[in-house]
Amino acid sequence: MTRKNICIYGEEVLRKKTKFVKTFDKKLEKFIDDMFDTMYEANGIGLAAPQVGVLKKLFVVDTLEPGEKMAIANPKIIWQSEETWGMKEGCLSIPGVEGEVIRPRVIRVKAQNAYTGDEMEFEAEDLLARVILHENDHLNGVLFVDHLTSSDRAELERQLQELAVA
Repeated sequence: MTRKNICIYGEEVLRKKTKFVKTFDKKLEKFIDDMFDTMYEANGIGLAAPQVGVLKKLFVVDTLEPGEKMAIANPKIIWQSEETWGMKEGCLSIPGVEGEVIRPRVIRVKAQNAYTGDEMEFEAEDLLARVILHENDHLNGVLFVDHLTSSDRAELERQLQELAVA
């Protein structure tokens, strides 16, 4: 497998919206496998295509819990619970930076299996829901730091500026 370079905060591609995946073939399968390898090598639990410079609605997730490894294409969050919870989040594209993000505890997702193109609909909760929401944000040019309170964001601003010019 081939490890991809992870785009870092400040790179334009991380702020762009993505296009739908239309072709599910061996080339896409190889790309997904490479994304998983890249994510594992970086000790991550999620990685979106824009983070490796590809503007496609595609991400991989593996929380290391049974049944929580998946490659998702063209996701749409169709429901989210009113119940929320906060947790420190980090991002492979924003190394060394963490911040408390409030997200819904439970979500319902409509998407396609990125390997086969088969449509699927499922519910996710807690960590899996958080990772899916985080990766789905990447598909819309949104980063976890955009969800921080203004005071939390201000505390991290110097680190973010250093990353952006590195």
